[in-house]
Amino acid sequence: MVRLDTAQLRGDRWIALAGLAAVVALSWLYLWHFAAGMDHAGMAMTAMPRAPDPGALVLTFVMWTAMMTAMMLPSAAPAIVLYGALVRKHGARGTVLPGVWIFAGAYLLIWTGFSAAATLLQAFLEQASLMTPSMKIASAGLAGSALVAAGVYQLTPLKQACLSNCRNPLEFFMLRWRAGPGGAFRMGLEHGAYCLGCCWVLMLLLFVAGVMNLAWVALIAAFVFAEKLLPAARLVSYTAGAVLVVSGLWMLSRI
Repeated sequence: MVRLDTAQLRGDRWIALAGLAAVVALSWLYLWHFAAGMDHAGMAMTAMPRAPDPGALVLTFVMWTAMMTAMMLPSAAPAIVLYGALVRKHGARGTVLPGVWIFAGAYLLIWTGFSAAATLLQAFLEQASLMTPSMKIASAGLAGSALVAAGVYQLTPLKQACLSNCRNPLEFFMLRWRAGPGGAFRMGLEHGAYCLGCCWVLMLLLFVAGVMNLAWVALIAAFVFAEKLLPAARLVSYTAGAVLVVSGLWMLSRI
């Protein structure tokens, strides 16, 4: 029975990882297709429907949702897989995958909410003529201030508390464990909320670098992954904060 449970757990783990990898790959493929389609058609963003238009809002929301999935799901994968292992440890029979998908779906629901907020922010910036055709903030002062604010946030206790919860999923589950599908959904929401508290300001830097600049999207995603999963997280976080503040001040000084 122990060997059977171990084999089942190993199989569930690989299926979960394969499923997560497929979702991430499809998200990146969509972003690449979206960006390449714009280039192939020779369209600047000014030639596309304006953000307040319902069709453009939906397009922007889908873009942000795919982007958040591509950027955040890789760093959440260890917590998602660990959840499946803990469900098995708590005596679950059969496959644990439904609970895993519920947990992952609730986690992504948090970032879907952020995507909706980012969509509205982008619409506001475009209406205020504060976005360039390449989907960057047009105001150097606003961009520099955003960099400084993001850098300062990296140094705050709130950021560090949220980062600590994201980096220690076992402790998170030990303190907040709830059984069943409802428990999976609630814990997924809570874990997603901590990750949102950790990374939301970093995501807003896409407005500075270019929302559809896939090189910057990948760079920020790589930083989030390193900050959550590699050793010396606090040093990485503080160093990034200092770099952001200095970069923002330098940008402001050139106005």
